[in-house]
Amino acid sequence: MTTTGTGAGAPSSTDTTDVTDVTDTTDVTVATDTTDATEAADPTTLVTDHDRGIHGYHHQKQEHLKRLRRIEGQVRGLQRMVDEDVYCIDILTQVSASTKALQSFALQLLEEHLRHCVADAALKGGDEIDAKVKEATQAIARMLRT
Repeated sequence: MTTTGTGAGAPSSTDTTDVTDVTDTTDVTVATDTTDATEAADPTTLVTDHDRGIHGYHHQKQEHLKRLRRIEGQVRGLQRMVDEDVYCIDILTQVSASTKALQSFALQLLEEHLRHCVADAALKGGDEIDAKVKEATQAIARMLRT
C-alpha cells in the first residue's frame, strides 16, 4: 500500500512553511546576537555612528583630504610667489582664492557636522542637543568673523 503524500506520514505545505518560519526566526536571532553589547543590554538605547567615534565627515574623508591637499598647494604657491617677488595684486588674488577654498571646505564640514553630530544629539534629546546646537552656533560665528 502506498500513500500519495496527503496521509499522516507526509509533510503538508503548512509543515514546510513552519520550517521556513523557524529558519527566518533563527536568522533574526543570529542578527540580534551580533549587535553591539550596549544595544543587547538595553534594546531601547539608540547607538549611532557618533557613539562609535565615527564623525560626520568620515564617509567623505578621502575627498576632504584631496581637497585640503589642493588648498595646501595653493598656499605653497603663495610662498613661491612671494619668494619670486610677484606683483602684490597677483598675490592678493591668490590669497583670496585660497581663503575662499578654505571657507568652502569649512562650510561643507559644518554641514556634515549638522547632519551627523547635531542630528545624533537631537535623536537622543536632553542636554546634549543644547550643547551641540550651541557648539554649532559658535562655529558659525567664528566662520562669519573671518
